Amino acid sequence: MRRHRPDYVIVVLSALLMVIGLVVVYSISPGLSASQHVSQNYFITKQLIDVGLGVVAFGVAAYLPLRRWSGLAGPLAIAAVVSSLVVMFTPINEIYPAHRWIRFGGFSFQVAELIKLSLVVGLAVFMGRQWRRGQLADFNSTLKPLIILLLAVGVVVAKLQSDLGSAVVIIAIMAVMAFSVGIPLKKIAMISAVIAGILVLAIAGTDYRRDRLSAFLHPGIDCQGSSYQACQALTAVGSGGVLGKGLGFGAASYGYLPEASNDSIFAIMAEKLGFIGSSAIIVIYGVFITRLKRLAQRTADQFSRLVVVGVLTWLSTQMIINVGAMLGLLPLKGITLPLVSQGGTSLIFLTAALGLAFQISRYTSYNVTEPKTSSSQGTNDNNFNGRRLRRAYNPSLTSRPRP
Repeated sequence: MRRHRPDYVIVVLSALLMVIGLVVVYSISPGLSASQHVSQNYFITKQLIDVGLGVVAFGVAAYLPLRRWSGLAGPLAIAAVVSSLVVMFTPINEIYPAHRWIRFGGFSFQVAELIKLSLVVGLAVFMGRQWRRGQLADFNSTLKPLIILLLAVGVVVAKLQSDLGSAVVIIAIMAVMAFSVGIPLKKIAMISAVIAGILVLAIAGTDYRRDRLSAFLHPGIDCQGSSYQACQALTAVGSGGVLGKGLGFGAASYGYLPEASNDSIFAIMAEKLGFIGSSAIIVIYGVFITRLKRLAQRTADQFSRLVVVGVLTWLSTQMIINVGAMLGLLPLKGITLPLVSQGGTSLIFLTAALGLAFQISRYTSYNVTEPKTSSSQGTNDNNFNGRRLRRAYNPSLTSRPRP
């Protein structure tokens, strides 16, 4: 497949969301610093560093050839396993008493984010290989490894790392990638039963998760206790009205709303930017999701298609969970708003994944189709309803395609 002009809209949308995050974090820095007794520049400086590292991660991922990425599936998986073991022996933070982070000096590394990236790349390699062999419906060679992997991730992330939000995102990535590659729905339903069992056990076995579920089912019943964050989030969203209070105004960040710069940042944006501003941000995510969906339809091989589907699911599921929790539509989860929230590890690994999607956009084809599921077909025909795609490789042209 000949290289051509990439989809720069991915870059623009990524940059736009990160700039929005910088602006919002800067606007709430006085309130955060006052409530947490740190320097007024602490939060914006940290966000600037995280965004800078994210830009570097995007650039490196976009520069690394696709064949190198497929070869990185093994090393990434090993790194994820080693990190998951190391994190269990690291001291926990009094504020966040969970084995989720590897801390060194003033920096911290959240292992679940590495697991997400390694799964996207690793599953794309594995499922693509099984698709070429025509073994997608085979239990021993395909479904059994996927179920074992699912159980392992559920135990490590949801139980040992006490991060049910990331576990839900990972499960969504696996499920959508499996559906996308053509694994029969009956088989996916069987795996879904395992997922449901994991979630029930994860919620029933932890007090604070039961409290969060109770707070979601009975909002406002205990706004000074288990429902405190949910009530404060709805108060911040409602107080923004239609136009918002403005970037320099609002009280939620002055110690009232927990995790104002990361998990609860959408409620902060709703307070400051109002219904119109927060809706515009959701529209940006919608455009981003649509763009990635179009990219997945244009890919010229199964590995690339599965990677884009995984990245798309990662971005969209995390956004839906975060926004839904702040609007009272979903139970609270400790998960960031993609590219906007303060959270260095989340931002860096997601920008790396988007950089990989940007790299894939250099090799899209002229026509696209849904990939075939037969074992005889190793790559896509890329002929979706006979529709031709701009800025894509047209093998019928003898000269280099125009950008």
